[in-house]
Amino acid sequence: MSYPSRFAELDHLLVKNRSWWQFRPFHQRAMPWCDSHPDLVAALLALGDDELSALDASSQALAAWLKPWLPDGDRLLELSRLPDAPLRALDIPARLDVSVPGRKWQQACRFVAARPESSKPLLEWCSGKGHLGRLLASVDNCQVTSLEWQQALCEAGDALSGKLGLAQRFVCGDAFDTSAGDWLPEHGQAVALHACGDLHVTLMRHWAGSAAENLTVSPCCYHLIKDDGYHPMSRQAKASALQLDRADLSLPLQETVTAGRGERRRREQDVLWRLSFDEWQRQVRGVDQYLPVPTLPRRYLSGSFADFCRTVAEHHQFVWPDMGDQSVWLEKGRQRLKLVQRMELVAHLFRRPLEVWLVLDRVLFLEESGARVSLQTFCDRSLTPRNILIHAERVFSAGPKAGH
Repeated sequence: MSYPSRFAELDHLLVKNRSWWQFRPFHQRAMPWCDSHPDLVAALLALGDDELSALDASSQALAAWLKPWLPDGDRLLELSRLPDAPLRALDIPARLDVSVPGRKWQQACRFVAARPESSKPLLEWCSGKGHLGRLLASVDNCQVTSLEWQQALCEAGDALSGKLGLAQRFVCGDAFDTSAGDWLPEHGQAVALHACGDLHVTLMRHWAGSAAENLTVSPCCYHLIKDDGYHPMSRQAKASALQLDRADLSLPLQETVTAGRGERRRREQDVLWRLSFDEWQRQVRGVDQYLPVPTLPRRYLSGSFADFCRTVAEHHQFVWPDMGDQSVWLEKGRQRLKLVQRMELVAHLFRRPLEVWLVLDRVLFLEESGARVSLQTFCDRSLTPRNILIHAERVFSAGPKAGH
């Protein structure tokens, strides 16, 4: 199936089924299907926590469970399934991974192994300490320019590369500066592993207007954009009836397969306290409406729930009354959490389909620029759910043959 055809069908199904995923579970005090599908609501509420976790961990099992109410689930998953990229063998020198977290290093190795070997000059976009660029400079013997806006990371990366005598230089600069695209090497290549939102989009736009030959990108954090709404890149996506905001764009990121047990506990406590606060503030303010909670430093989760609520109330500048028995509000929060988790379960069937829709928008944009594009996965989702790899190559005209 061509990319335009796949996008068209996926777009149709996402629009058709948007009432199942395009809503805000955190803002709801009741499931939106109480009137239309009371049997689904009853089935969701009857799920035990272990059953819920098992369904959330398997899109295929979830699609089968939801089929009586959502018959398009299987087709959505089929359209979202991407082929695995063939991996080349890498000759990696010993200790090249010094100072790199193990999971991040494995991701970098799979990313490099999934792209064609090339010794042409390369730009590493949003490089951090340049771990990916250092790997490419070593295994592909190419000259690497690593662009990073934080001076401290440039200096740390330069020191690591210098010890190995690699052809890698660091440029401290803002990827959003209009001149950042000037670092793309003519007839060379560019890479970006997990560059967030507008960052990888900016690179793609620069590359499409440059003379660089190839581009390899693994997108991440689609919701990290400067505007409130999503601006499609391709002509086909611009014609879609789908309108996305930041909350919609964060749906693909709602997977925690790589989070440790401690991190999961902190996230659950954070969600519980936010929902408990929401129950309390609705009564205090006399307004039955969700009130956003700002992102707070982790230390606020190590104090008391009352202190957490006081901090949020002060942020919103409303008078802090005595909340009485904290356990009452925490229990209300637990009941809300049960509802939210079950509403999210339904929406989670659309995580990967929406991500593939977003990625296909990027692929189609690159094809419209004249590139030959492949869309694959470079590692198993257990290593990172953000395992999609877009590889684009410039299609140059062959020109007239000799004698013609």
